[in-house]
Amino acid sequence: MQLLQLNTDKTRPYIIVGMVFVLFGLLGFMPDAVAHGVTTGDKGYIQETTGVHSIPFIYLGAKHMMTGYDHLLFLFGVIFFLYRLKDVTIYVTLFAVGHVITLLSGVLMEVSINAYIIDAIIGFSVVYKALDNMGAYQRWFGVQPNTKIATFLFGLMHGFGLATKILDYELSPDGLLANLIFFNIGVELGQILALVIILIVIGYWRKSKLFMKQAYHANAFMMMLGFLLMFYQITGYITQ
Repeated sequence: MQLLQLNTDKTRPYIIVGMVFVLFGLLGFMPDAVAHGVTTGDKGYIQETTGVHSIPFIYLGAKHMMTGYDHLLFLFGVIFFLYRLKDVTIYVTLFAVGHVITLLSGVLMEVSINAYIIDAIIGFSVVYKALDNMGAYQRWFGVQPNTKIATFLFGLMHGFGLATKILDYELSPDGLLANLIFFNIGVELGQILALVIILIVIGYWRKSKLFMKQAYHANAFMMMLGFLLMFYQITGYITQ
């Protein structure tokens, strides 16, 4: 996996901008944070549904992945320097397996953590991956964390985030397991579609002579967005 050389001076402006957003949030200029999400309309449908509904739950799962900016940001970071389809498949599978495990077990075993806290961890996953792509851990600590293990662990966190939100909706036990399985199928279909789009875009981008120069700034910007997501959720937790 190719890593960028971290330049602290270049990175500092992105951190400062991110912290400005954080300060605005803590001062009350940022609207209430929304946790790991399902739209209001979908929430009503989920709450009223009884029995097995395969197609609607596949649709909801795909919609969740395609509109899940936190998922997409993390996956974008994961595949940023993966050039072989085999490697992309391995990492995406690790993330998907983690996501499925905690989504199913979290809902079925009714294990819940405050949605703002788990979403703050998900925001941190974006920061972690951006810094990983920038070679920060090698520069700061002289070691390179196992990226496969990290991807799986953060997959667990992402799945747990959605499980926590779904538990708030008190799904009917009638058809619950089947509907969750169909929902996961939809998540994986949405993930495949999102990845195809990302891979096409990044494939053309890599052909540019400016890719490596722009890659640093892209990951620094992604890191800033991760900080924003993380502290946005922390603000929501404090003000709830």
